[in-house]
Amino acid sequence: MTWRAGLLLAAGAATLPAWPAPFLGVAVLTAVVLLLVALDRALAAPPHALTVHRTGDRTVRLGGTATVTLHLANPTDRTLRAQVRDAWVPSAGARPERAAHDVLAVPPGGTATLPVRLTPTRRGDRPAVALTVRSLGPMRLGFRQRAERPVTPQWTLRVLPRFDSRRHLPEKLARLRVIDGVQVTRGRGHGTEFDTLREYAVGDDVRSIDWRASARRADVLVRTWRPERDRRLVCVLDTGRTSAVRLGDEPRLDTAIDAALLLTALAARAGDRVDLLAVDTAVRARVTGSGRPALLTRLVEAMAPLQPALAETDFELVAAEVLRRERRRSLVVFFTALDPGAVREGLLPVLPRLAARHRVVLAATHDPVLTGLATATPAGPDDPYAAASAWRALAERDRVRAALSRHGVTVVDVAADRLAPAVADTYLRLKASGQL
Repeated sequence: MTWRAGLLLAAGAATLPAWPAPFLGVAVLTAVVLLLVALDRALAAPPHALTVHRTGDRTVRLGGTATVTLHLANPTDRTLRAQVRDAWVPSAGARPERAAHDVLAVPPGGTATLPVRLTPTRRGDRPAVALTVRSLGPMRLGFRQRAERPVTPQWTLRVLPRFDSRRHLPEKLARLRVIDGVQVTRGRGHGTEFDTLREYAVGDDVRSIDWRASARRADVLVRTWRPERDRRLVCVLDTGRTSAVRLGDEPRLDTAIDAALLLTALAARAGDRVDLLAVDTAVRARVTGSGRPALLTRLVEAMAPLQPALAETDFELVAAEVLRRERRRSLVVFFTALDPGAVREGLLPVLPRLAARHRVVLAATHDPVLTGLATATPAGPDDPYAAASAWRALAERDRVRAALSRHGVTVVDVAADRLAPAVADTYLRLKASGQL
C-alpha cells in the first residue's frame, strides 16, 4: 500500500457520518480501499520480469568523476511505472540524476536509462550494493517491489590513487638528463657501459684512449661511458598499522603511494627496472618490472585496492621476500614510518642482512600534529606537558634515525607534501654519485 492509499482511507473515514453505525462504515471503507490496492497491485508491471544491465566507467582517479548508467528494459505488455533506487557505498559519492522517489514511466518493450555520477572520496574498489525497483499500479495505490542485495548486475568502480606529484616529473627528468650527460662526458670511471668514441681533448683520462680505433682513424680517440642501464629498484610499501595514521586529509599509505609513483616514473625513464612489494603480515601486492612501457599502469592498478592493516608489519617477511627476489645489488626504498617501537623491534634486526647486499633508503613522513605540539608556544597549564611529550617523541625519532644511519641506511624524513620530490632527489643524488 502506498501513501496515496493511506490518504484515501483517512479522507474517507473523516467524511463518514458518526451515526448510526460508524464502525461498520469504516470497515466497509477499509475493505473497498484494500480491494482497490489489491487490484492496482495486480495491474502493476511485474518487476522480476525486467532486465537490467550497466554501462560506463570502470576506473577513475581519486578526485575525478565517473559516470555509470543503469539500463532498465521492460519486456512486459504493461507500462512500467517505477521508483528506482540504485545504492552504492557512501564513499563512492553517488549522485543519481533522478531522485529515488521520482516515478519513471517505461512503455511496453521500452528501455529507460538512469545515469549515476560518482565522485569517490576514497581509493580502492567502490561497489554498487543494492538495487530496488518498485513497480506501481495505474492508480498508484499498490506496488510490487524487487530488491536485490548484492545488486545484479554487479558493478565495481576501481578508484585509482592520486598522482599529484606528477607535476614534479618534468623538473626531475631534466635533472636526470643533466646527470646522464655529465657522466657521459666525464669519461672512464663514471660508468660501465660503452657509449661513443670522440676525439681526444686536453684533460681527458689517457686510460680512456682507444688505441685500435685511433690507429684506424690516424687520430687520438677516446671512449666515453655512461651509467649502467637496467639497475634494480625495489619499492617496499609498509601497509601495517603505522600506514593508517592520517597526515592531513589522507592516510600515510596514500602519501607513500604517490611518492612511489613518482619514483617509478623517474626510474623507468632512466632505464632502471622497478619492482614493487606491499607487505604487512603477508604480501598484499607484487609487481615486477617486466613490460616497462606499461609498468606505471600496472603499479597503479596493483596499489589501488591496498588498505592499511591494523597489525604490526612482519619485517622478517619483508627481508626474506627482497633477498629471495633480488639477487643482484639493488636500491631498496622502504616507505614506512619512523616509529621507534616498530623500527627497533622489527626493522633494525633484519637491516644487516639487507644492507650487506642492497643499498637501502627509508622514506618516512613527519606527523604534523607532533611537530605542531613541539613548536607551539605554551598558553595553558596542559601545554607544557604536551610540548614535553612531543619533544621526547622527536628525540626518539632522532635516535632511531641515527641507528639506521649506522647501518648505512639513507633516511628521508620530511613533511608529507615533500615526500615524493625528496625521495626522487635522493634517487638522483645516488645515481649521480654512482652509488646505485
